[in-house]
Amino acid sequence: MSVQKGATAVVVHTGGPTPVINASLVGVIEEARKHSAIAHLLGARFGFDGVLKRQYFDLFNQEEEAIQAIATTPSSALGTSRRELTASDLEGVLNELQLHKTRYLFVTGGNGSMETARQIQELALQQGRDLQVIGIPKTIDNDLLETHHTPGYGSAARFFACAARDIGADNKALPGQVEIIEVLGRNVGWLAAATSLARRDPDDAPHLIYFPERLLPLDRLLEDIDTVYRRLNRCVVAVCEGQLDEYREPFGADVRSGSRGSLAMNLAHRLAMLVSQRLRVRARSEKPGLLGRSNGAFQSPADLNDARLCGQQAVLAALDGHAGKMITLICVSESPYVAKTGLAPLDKVALKERLFPEGWQNKSGNDVTPDFQRFAEPLIGSIRAYEEFSLDD
Repeated sequence: MSVQKGATAVVVHTGGPTPVINASLVGVIEEARKHSAIAHLLGARFGFDGVLKRQYFDLFNQEEEAIQAIATTPSSALGTSRRELTASDLEGVLNELQLHKTRYLFVTGGNGSMETARQIQELALQQGRDLQVIGIPKTIDNDLLETHHTPGYGSAARFFACAARDIGADNKALPGQVEIIEVLGRNVGWLAAATSLARRDPDDAPHLIYFPERLLPLDRLLEDIDTVYRRLNRCVVAVCEGQLDEYREPFGADVRSGSRGSLAMNLAHRLAMLVSQRLRVRARSEKPGLLGRSNGAFQSPADLNDARLCGQQAVLAALDGHAGKMITLICVSESPYVAKTGLAPLDKVALKERLFPEGWQNKSGNDVTPDFQRFAEPLIGSIRAYEEFSLDD
């Protein structure tokens, strides 16, 4: 493809925000500014709704101080949307993009968003429209295929690891209670697994970690908790919000329907009630919820850098003539951590889910293996352990 001068590029954020999605946005802005092939850079307000309603931020007309500040701000500076585009919407998006002489479309999102990006690219090709669509990976769930990890995961994982550490410290100081921490992640256990980095000693929280990739019989959960509680007089459990029992049900929790299927609303609360009733011990639930993806205080430096890199490389990929591709991350070195980028066809990531590997789960299905921790720590960063008094001999 030949590079045209004076073309417009549009950035669209889709799906749930992350702590570092704005770093990717700033990466796009910084790189696009360097190239005369991009005369205008527009940021759609609230996802594809902004394209259809012709509502944009002029990203080349923003103060540099504001841009650099936004780079480390959580949530989406553009706004985002979970709107599922109909056939009519797709046609409308293409028409609106053409109205602005858009040559490059950058879609930041997860596997559902990459399907939307794929559909737009396919329709553009069918209609002979001169549009290049590049996906920028974004999801705290870390469930995108073809990439070593996703921007957003490291920071959300750091939040939940610190949450497990702090709840564990409280649990240890005032024993006699079971704590159930409900972790984000939908159908995959990547974030739940990250809570393992909270431990300094083997008996530190979390004592049990469960993965939605494995069905979890209630009796097994109760037995595991009882074993830990009898030994320590306390127990902290990390469980993913999408965990199901042996009947593929959320243990009797209330369920809500969303754009990506049903999900329990109060899983940890329901499990705490069952633990209290069946084991006759005190139990309570903790659900940090959206704090895990909106808390800027726990941004991982590696995550911020990777997100920015993906934005920069998306621009370069488009200018190199690529279309219908998503930027991927490749780990070059774990220590020191170094990443580079690659490209994957959108149809290889769209609507596909990367599960937490069975080989990184222990045989009992209630903890991780050291291989996972070696993978995760460079992305998350070390978690500071709290000091304690030494016991007299």
